[in-house]
This record gives sequence, structure tokens and C-alpha cells, in this order.
Amino acid sequence: MSPDSPPAAIGAPEVSRLTSKPPTLIALFVAFAKMSLAGFGGVLVWARRGIVDQHRWMTADEFNETFALCHFLPGPNVVNLTFVFGSRFRGLAGAIAAFSGLVGPPVVIVTILAALYQRYGEIEVLRRILSGVACAAIGLMLSAVFRMMTPLFKRRDVIGLLVMIAVFVAIGVLRLPLPSVLLVAIPISIGITFAMRRSAT
Repeated sequence: MSPDSPPAAIGAPEVSRLTSKPPTLIALFVAFAKMSLAGFGGVLVWARRGIVDQHRWMTADEFNETFALCHFLPGPNVVNLTFVFGSRFRGLAGAIAAFSGLVGPPVVIVTILAALYQRYGEIEVLRRILSGVACAAIGLMLSAVFRMMTPLFKRRDVIGLLVMIAVFVAIGVLRLPLPSVLLVAIPISIGITFAMRRSAT
């Protein structure tokens, strides 16, 4: 290997044609407002679709890495994502614009619905409607999980998939505490990635 040539990449990020022009403050607000208004049961599905598929502001790998970072920050994951994503393009103003778009419209709608539910919540038809919405929300969440796993399958990242399965089993099956699992999984993941990249050079 020539000394001037770049080291071989292990699990190279997914190549995607990204939008060259960063979004404006208004574009950030409108985009996250649309995500929040569409996000019944969770915004993750629509956030990924809008950021990666529709606007192409991030690749699938970049979105996964950013969302993974947001898991280790205090507070709701998607709210953290709006701040990290908005500040990446427009600094503090971008973070505020994205956050306002995410939270503003739902707060207005939920306030109205809460008043209506307080008065009509005992109606049986309404309860059945809410049960159906809950099922749809679970389906959307599972869809987002599988789409976020796609880059790992495309790169045939066996190590990444094994770590993901191990964490799922530890938390979802064995019911181990989340902080304890993360304290073990994070150093192991970083160590494996570092070792693989060094062996490729």
C-alpha cells in the first residue's frame, strides 16, 4: 500500500447524494413540524424519512450515528436529535428552530385533545380508535428499526449486528439495567471498531 493512499475502510459508510446547500431556519422549522404532525406514536420513523430519504441532509449511517449519540444524552432521544441536527447546520438558532418545529404544533394539538378527552373519554368508540392508533404506532416503530438496520446488512457488518443482538438480549430478554449494559457495550464497541480499523491500515 502506498504511503499516500488512504487506509482501507472497514464498514465504509453508505454513499448517498446529499443536499449540498444546508437548510435554512425556516426549512428546519417546517421539516420538523411536518415530522411531529405525522409522528403518531413516535417521531423517529418520520424523522429518518425526512432527514435521510426526503431532504437528504444525512446519509443513513450518519443518522444512525447521530441517533445513537442522542441515546447517551439526558432527555428524550428525538428531542436531543433536533438539537444536535439543527446545531450542525445553523448553530444554536438552528437547534431552536428544529426544536420549535418538533414541539410547537403537537403542544397545541395535544392541549385541545386533552380538553376533548376529559369530556368525551368514556365513549367506547373513542377507546377503540385509540387502540388502533397504538397498534399502528408499534408497526411504524418496528419499520424504523428495520430501516436503521439496513446499513449494517448492506456492509455485512457482522460484528455490529452481533453487538446489537447482544444488547437486545441483555435488555429485552434478560431485563438487565440499561445503564449497566451500556457501560459494558460502549467500550466493547469502541474497542472492536478501533481494532478493526487499525488492522485494515
